[in-house]
Amino acid sequence: MGLIDLTLNIAGLLLWINWRSTGFMSRRRPPVVSLVATLTKAGAGRARRWTSLGSLLGLLLLRALFYWQIGSAVDWTPNLQLQAIALPFRSDYFSRMLIFSFLSFGLVLGMFYCWLLLLSIANRGLPDTDPLQRLVRLHLGWLERWPLGLKLLLPLLLGAACWSGSAVGLARLEIIPPAQSPAHLLQQSLVIGVCAYLSWKHLIVALLGLHVLNSYVYLGNYPFWNYVNATARNLLWPLSGLPLRLAGIDFTPVAGIALIWLAADYGGRGLSQLYLHLPLRV
Repeated sequence: MGLIDLTLNIAGLLLWINWRSTGFMSRRRPPVVSLVATLTKAGAGRARRWTSLGSLLGLLLLRALFYWQIGSAVDWTPNLQLQAIALPFRSDYFSRMLIFSFLSFGLVLGMFYCWLLLLSIANRGLPDTDPLQRLVRLHLGWLERWPLGLKLLLPLLLGAACWSGSAVGLARLEIIPPAQSPAHLLQQSLVIGVCAYLSWKHLIVALLGLHVLNSYVYLGNYPFWNYVNATARNLLWPLSGLPLRLAGIDFTPVAGIALIWLAADYGGRGLSQLYLHLPLRV
């Protein structure tokens, strides 16, 4: 069931990306041939765009119904993994499955935008002529114009805000214990906000792994591989001064993968323990 949920979340994310991408394409106005042709193309583009969004909403509703019907039969209790805490949802209540369906997709969507934010920060020096970086900037929209410092703080701020906004409702549903005080809720929110940075681990490890592969196996001069190599070099910049070359082999990407994996692993454990010991008395 966990694999099914992940697959449906990816399908939902693709529908979201298609909805957003259709909006980008509709802004690029081709040369006008006739008024009728222009109106027809615009109407067709809007129809395709809202079909994607409608399909996404339908997917989230239908899978909630599916989870409700199947979950209790297979003794499945879905969990929303937030690194510091896992939120369990009873599958024998349709309302719980509906909430889980939307929150589960929201978590994947938030991770996607955290990845875009990391690519925006790491590749801020790349020009708009790079097609993949241009896509990143289009998807981020007005957030792309924010200063570097605010971009770095954004996962923390949004993660904390989302937890603060949902903690009361989750406590009423008895999914989590209620916060003991506003200070307790603030501390919880900050811990969950820091957890948002741990989502960068998967993207960084994947990019560095692909960079290592492309360094030793020629896979063609394609924009994708050029982008991977440029991003990997930017991500490895903090390690560039270390003596990590031996016999002509550069071990910097391997060291980067190991450091990120260990930092995320121990960081996740530490944040989980910290959350359990809240509230901290100052």
